[in-house]
Amino acid sequence: MARLARTTEPVVCLVAPPGYGKTTLLAQWAEHKGRVAWVTVDRRDNDPMVLLSCIAAALDRVEPIDPVVFQTLASPGVLVAGTALPRFVSAVSTMADPVALVLDHVELLENPECLDAVAELALGFPAGSQLALASRRPPALPVALLRAAGQMVELGVDELAMNQHEARALLEGADVALLDAEMTELIGKTEGWPVGLYLAALARKASGRRSDAVDSFSGDDRFVADYLHSELLAQLPPELVTFLTRTALLERICGPLCDAMLATGGSGQVLTSLEDSNLLVVPLDRRRRWYRYHQLFRELLLAELERREPELIPELHLRAASWLEANGLPEVAVDHAQAGGDADRVARLVAALAQPAYAAGRVDTVRRWLAWLEERGLVERHPPVAVIGAWTQALVGQPAGALRWADAAERRPEPPAGARGTQTPADGSTMDSHQAMLRALLCRDGVDRMRADAQAAQAGLSPASRWRATPLLLEGIASMLAGDADRADPVLADAVEVGTDLEAWPAASTALAGRCVLAIQRDDWGQAETLAGQALAVLQAGQLDDYIMSSLVYGIAARTALHRGDLAAARGHLARATRLRPLLTYAIPTLAVQTLLELGRAYLALNDLAGARAVLRQGRDILQLRPNLGTLPAQFEDLRSRLDTARGAATGASSLTAAELRLLPLLATHLTFREIGQRLYLSHNTVKTQAISIYRKLGANSRGQAVQQGQEIGLLTT
Repeated sequence: MARLARTTEPVVCLVAPPGYGKTTLLAQWAEHKGRVAWVTVDRRDNDPMVLLSCIAAALDRVEPIDPVVFQTLASPGVLVAGTALPRFVSAVSTMADPVALVLDHVELLENPECLDAVAELALGFPAGSQLALASRRPPALPVALLRAAGQMVELGVDELAMNQHEARALLEGADVALLDAEMTELIGKTEGWPVGLYLAALARKASGRRSDAVDSFSGDDRFVADYLHSELLAQLPPELVTFLTRTALLERICGPLCDAMLATGGSGQVLTSLEDSNLLVVPLDRRRRWYRYHQLFRELLLAELERREPELIPELHLRAASWLEANGLPEVAVDHAQAGGDADRVARLVAALAQPAYAAGRVDTVRRWLAWLEERGLVERHPPVAVIGAWTQALVGQPAGALRWADAAERRPEPPAGARGTQTPADGSTMDSHQAMLRALLCRDGVDRMRADAQAAQAGLSPASRWRATPLLLEGIASMLAGDADRADPVLADAVEVGTDLEAWPAASTALAGRCVLAIQRDDWGQAETLAGQALAVLQAGQLDDYIMSSLVYGIAARTALHRGDLAAARGHLARATRLRPLLTYAIPTLAVQTLLELGRAYLALNDLAGARAVLRQGRDILQLRPNLGTLPAQFEDLRSRLDTARGAATGASSLTAAELRLLPLLATHLTFREIGQRLYLSHNTVKTQAISIYRKLGANSRGQAVQQGQEIGLLTT
């Protein structure tokens, strides 16, 4: 405590195995600091948006955080490295007064993006503020960089182990008195391990013995489970031991949940009794409804359950999942259904949870749920989930994954016995309607089939479905690309109206952009200007800055801005669209090619031939895979012909390729080229080559200059 109290380094790192009092020490330090935000990490925080939202909420309780940060973190499809993280770090760096932020159980973070976020936060913490990390193993931070800059203080086992004075205070607090010789012996056996000392005290109280409790204890982790069984659990009533081991499967426990899990009653009284007896049970709310076991105690109980009743574990998980689903905790129910092997329940829950989770920006959470089913070869058994997987992959710019999931949805088998609930979409529509809507989005068989699929999707959708604007949008786009403008415009207008009523902002904004394209084709620039303004307003209302569909809105807005002579606005819109270009693939070919076409026209109007050629190359690659896109190939050929006869500026920022644009945000982080390659699944040499190309196109001589230039022209968030 004394060392922490006098340290001024911005990063404090406590690394030690379980039971060394890391959390307790930081809690005492927090009392000393005053302005403290605290986040206890769990496995569901392995989604950067979830983790950053938890941290933002904790900091906001200390000092209000810019609401834009929360809006960004809750936005669908937001780019982590490109938008969310820079805005978050910027908001934290401008807090008025110093603050201490504690992240406990950092070892549970396995997602590289989450670890990168913690590292960026550590490097960007403002002067006077401190970030304290507690972990069972060294966290993946740029330790060498922080040490070299004198920005980190580290404490480990040597500092956290208890000496004789501290151990005596601990045992006396537990009403256990030992002779000096016994105390010395116990400290020697435990090597000052605080939780080992405490377990010994509990065993001493339970057995009523003195020297035996000391003699039988070893601080070696290999013997702790045996010790717990022989010296602590053996002294408790069998029914209490059963309660403890079985309920240890739960991260958070309450009386009704335990009753359902154990098929018994009175669990609430048992929990109250455990708290009163100080048996390593921690209340989580003031009403004493929810509790948790001390982390190490829970792990030891789980080991004991595995030893005693391994065959019962799946059934206990399934009982917990059933109660959690019925009591409004479906995401926790997913975890227990997975642990219990109930794929049908997992699929049913994911089918209902995926869309709202994605809309709230939690893309990694959705992908983790989907990966669990795919890894077990269960996708084809659950067509609604396969459709969701295909949509998700398409929206994040992963065409191979989108087609793989779409093919799985088409191979729909007969519903297995007892699994009817996993064969129908969560919105009450027919499965055929959702599959038709997906086929229309992917447009693998041309725009005529796209229009037919969109119409079929409308016929099978439930009146209560929140998807009702989407097939209207797809039908309108298909009609537009088929050259049927008279049919396209009213259908797109319907999509705007329905999307607005349902607050389906992506569909509404894209439909407005489509109507804007039609207005420009009629040379009605006044109408186009109005529609573009409305589309931008919808983007703002839906917080869709980084959503893939927004790329078309930005492209159209750039063209209308150029027509009215507002070059600054046009370049701003082009920069926003350019940031989304890596998402434009053949997964959603109509959107991708139409957007790239509008960007090419805007660049040509600016006499930026390098930018026009870059987007035309990207569009050409998509058209080679999806040539049957109605009028788009001819429009692309016309633009290419105009470009061939033009003369203009040399290569610049607008000529960045999609791969280079994907790399650019990571250049603004602490990651080395090798680490960036690991994130992007590229070799070190490929990353280096792309980085050098970025420097050249941005007119920079170094990584730092490239980042600065990217920020100045709007390709990177500041």
